Amino acid sequence: MAADVADPGSLPAAFAGVDVAYYLIHSLGSDDFERRDADAARNFAAAAAAANVERIIYLGGLGAGEGRLSPHLRSRREVERILRSAPTPVTVLRAAVIIGHGGISWEMTRQLAKRLPAMITPRWVRTRTQPIALPDTVRYLTGVLEPAEARGATYEIGGPEVLRYIDMLQRVARVRGSRLPNLTVPLLTPRLSSAWLRFVTDVDLATARNLVDSMATEVVVRDDAITRLLPGKLLGYDDAVRLALADRERAARQDREQAAR
Repeated sequence: MAADVADPGSLPAAFAGVDVAYYLIHSLGSDDFERRDADAARNFAAAAAAANVERIIYLGGLGAGEGRLSPHLRSRREVERILRSAPTPVTVLRAAVIIGHGGISWEMTRQLAKRLPAMITPRWVRTRTQPIALPDTVRYLTGVLEPAEARGATYEIGGPEVLRYIDMLQRVARVRGSRLPNLTVPLLTPRLSSAWLRFVTDVDLATARNLVDSMATEVVVRDDAITRLLPGKLLGYDDAVRLALADRERAARQDREQAAR
């Protein structure tokens, strides 16, 4: 059953018979994404409460220090607050960059590493982040479904490595069998950086600008409680990259086969 979180009237039918609802929505491609995200969260929370949904599981964003968060990360935290203001219990997972085919941040990383022979980068490429592989993210999202202690709890999720953005880019290049020399300069403002990203990648300008604003904020796991609730080996960054590239090639091959029919 399809529904649109911007259209409250479309939600009741989609929530019929639902026990647990996952909230994986954002509006980064819009200039007014903060308002859109807040409105969507209110509509979703109201519909979940009206349908007596037992729980919402929300994938939000890492980042410490509420006053120092970028607009994107601040919006992720505001969505969390709005969902929790309704009667339905909410379990929150906070993540940084998710490495997997189809993800915006990953796709931007992949395209930069593939298309550039070298980089002149802004200072934000030295910000630390803790990327997580898509399969590990899915394992955590499904794993919090059953444990009673996860009801209403907040967990920070990340992979086994803390990396700078430049490390991530250069290691993608290395996995692909190439090198990506880099020179970091202080003169590239967020506006210039987002315009540069839009020129080099397929990411639209609004999304690029909102992502760049977030990349100046360190996003690392500070509470690893999720690893005790759901223990298990996590994919390293290089293995996550290989898997994402393989998934992309598989999807492209399927598209070609379907087009040939």
